Amino acid sequence: MAHSTTSAQARGELSDDSRAFDSAALSDEAAEFADAVLSGLTHVPRSIPSRFLYDETGSALFEEITKLDEYYPTRTEMGLLLTHGAEIADAAGDVDTLVEFGSGSSRKTRLLIEALEGLRTYVPIDVSEAFLAEAAQRLKADCAGLTVTPVVGDFTKTRNLDRVPAGRRLGFFSGSTIGNLTHEESHDFLVNASRLLGHGSTFLIGVDLKKSLDTLIPAYDDAQGATASFSLNLLARINRELGGDFDTGRFAHRALYNAAEDRIEINLESLAEQTVHVLGQSFFFAKGERIHTENSHKYSVEGFQALARRAGWMPVHAWTDEANLFSLHLLRVN
Repeated sequence: MAHSTTSAQARGELSDDSRAFDSAALSDEAAEFADAVLSGLTHVPRSIPSRFLYDETGSALFEEITKLDEYYPTRTEMGLLLTHGAEIADAAGDVDTLVEFGSGSSRKTRLLIEALEGLRTYVPIDVSEAFLAEAAQRLKADCAGLTVTPVVGDFTKTRNLDRVPAGRRLGFFSGSTIGNLTHEESHDFLVNASRLLGHGSTFLIGVDLKKSLDTLIPAYDDAQGATASFSLNLLARINRELGGDFDTGRFAHRALYNAAEDRIEINLESLAEQTVHVLGQSFFFAKGERIHTENSHKYSVEGFQALARRAGWMPVHAWTDEANLFSLHLLRVN
């Protein structure tokens, strides 16, 4: 259990001038990151939103995680797309534009694109501009005649697709990224997606299923330490971009299962009493105190379909693997 801090320690205090950092020189993107970090480190308990794990370095590290034996979601979802791609395309109907929320490397997307006959435009939305550009370039090279229109931004905040031509749209939200959102955030995201995609649109969503902890825990705390490196990169990013002085060797990655909420909770735990500095402020950490960085909610097929209905979507079909590890849900705007 994390130790508590005093109110003065929790809110952070100004450090000496030698540690001052020029926050006025930050770009809009960096300023958003700075606000989230300072707010998160001041809050009790401490927490930084999971989207900031995915800078260029973090995105590359996550791609390595997806190749691990322990990490079943990526290979299982790709298997479902390989096996059921034609069924999915048939159920989705004629699709002009594929809109992907949080595109990453687009490896899985290529399988879906190949199944969608008549697709003209692909719109990947992702926070990492460099990673997005690289993935878009690969798809352009591999998929002749496909127009790729990247949108750099937080997919939970995207409110319009003005640059995208009108037509029937299919949304794609893979990797069970929806599990990173709280149930309220998931509802709001689904509501916004229905407005963004428009009347007559469909939505294909990857959803991780409830399962044995013997399978679940290693997927988020692998023996090689790849997931730990991914988590600790958040602190390294703070050092790089916000003038922080986190000693990443004095923090540890922790993955715990919260049975009451049906979710994995990821934290960075302080291994000693220490004071760190960010943007001219100091923050004291007690030994065992944690920074919460990510949730990963697990669903039953029926539980997710109920969530989708409440957000205005009609479940069309759900595909699962033989081991019942993962699911793909096709929804239609209700």
